[in-house]
Amino acid sequence: MADLLPWDRDGLDREDRFHEECGIFAIHRHGDAAAHTILGLHALQHRGQEAAGVVSFDGRHFHSHRAIGLIGDTFSKRWVVDSLPGHAAIGHTRYATTGATALRNVQPLFADMAFGGFALAHNGNLTNAQRLRHRLVEQGSLFQSTTDTEVLVHLIARSKKTTLVKRLVDALEQVEGAWSLVGLFDDGIVAVRDPLGVRPLVMGELDGATIFASETCALDILGAAFVRDVEPGEMVVVDGRGVHSSHPFKSHPRRFCIFEYVYFARPDSVVEGRGVYEVRKRIGAALAREAPAEADLVVPVPDSGVPAAIGYAQASGLPFELGIIRNHYVGRTFIEPTDSIRHLGVKLKHNANPATLGGKRVVLVDDSIVRGTTSTKIVAMVRNAGAREVHMRIASPPTTHSCFYGVDTPERSKLLAARHNLEEMARIIGVDSLAFLSIDGLYRAVGEPARMGEARAFCDACFTGDYPTRLVDHDQGETGAQMSVLLEEAGR
Repeated sequence: MADLLPWDRDGLDREDRFHEECGIFAIHRHGDAAAHTILGLHALQHRGQEAAGVVSFDGRHFHSHRAIGLIGDTFSKRWVVDSLPGHAAIGHTRYATTGATALRNVQPLFADMAFGGFALAHNGNLTNAQRLRHRLVEQGSLFQSTTDTEVLVHLIARSKKTTLVKRLVDALEQVEGAWSLVGLFDDGIVAVRDPLGVRPLVMGELDGATIFASETCALDILGAAFVRDVEPGEMVVVDGRGVHSSHPFKSHPRRFCIFEYVYFARPDSVVEGRGVYEVRKRIGAALAREAPAEADLVVPVPDSGVPAAIGYAQASGLPFELGIIRNHYVGRTFIEPTDSIRHLGVKLKHNANPATLGGKRVVLVDDSIVRGTTSTKIVAMVRNAGAREVHMRIASPPTTHSCFYGVDTPERSKLLAARHNLEEMARIIGVDSLAFLSIDGLYRAVGEPARMGEARAFCDACFTGDYPTRLVDHDQGETGAQMSVLLEEAGR
């Protein structure tokens, strides 16, 4: 399989975007469990585009198929579905937040344990995974991957508790960070969400089958009914005796990732009771009130900037125009750019429309700025199409800190807003003016009071540096070269 090209799902520089965490899916008591899981993962493709996997159980044996690439490329053949028989299955679509893009790191991970087979799929990131891994290796554990998820597998296997559920609770009580996960065992499936509820997880129902998924769009593709969100700190076990819910972990204030509303979740999903599309339009409207501009039209950076740009246009009374057109037919298999055409950059998937932009004062709306390299290229492209002025408006606060909860972000030294003030950023990007939504404006747009002390309802660490858990590996210096050493030691 060829290496993936350096563009994200919007066709922009992969190193200059936040990268989706992962998508997880599980279904129990359905005759076409694997086929439904594959469809569910297809709906969650935006959450991870590097690799995918499915594990099913037919009452006697576990079956697995994992592959590098997109769902449509790797799971579309009939023989793949036929190789995954059974009434229960779990699946995972991956963007690598820990561990390289290699088949050994593709989830779900599976292991034969003392109590039987167990498969695990994880969305999130464990902030003490390297510390735990180092300890487990010293105690004799043999790791087959470089993912933090395998740490959980070993903790479950080594637990002295008597049941799978108790072993899983025992393992999760030892980890820090964010995790929504689904597991498949001989008797059923299990779904768990971390006590802070950082990563999303929903529960659905289809013809008597129970479903868990990262977002409601995965239920919609199947025609399944949304039942409820899995609560922070909740464990739901589904087996032959029914659905069993418990809250085995110490309670904490809810700290859901607010960036799900800004970028990660699909616009047609309902997340934590809020329609993502409507929230993004409210974000755009709030941005228009906070940072108006004397302009002729509002143009989104497609596709993630579209809902916020609609909201901005409606609130400001300016026309909304598609001044940048995205080519949806240039995918990851397109020819690797040679040195002679590398300067084309963002034009491989985006092109400005001179007929719309020529002579106009443009408000350019995007969801975020990470390193700023893509914004610079987009602005130059808009100017080259004849725009008289470019005023950039960002539908989130400045990104000043890295995420350690399952979102792959550059280190802080590479974040534009961590190194430059507003005027400097505007000059670097090449705009006539630049403005970001305030943190209080973002909270109000999502439907919560302004960010206040310890009572805030979201994890907003990428904007504020206020991390809701300990960053054990990071704080103890087990990043960069030291983390590489640990991984090498773990692989010996």
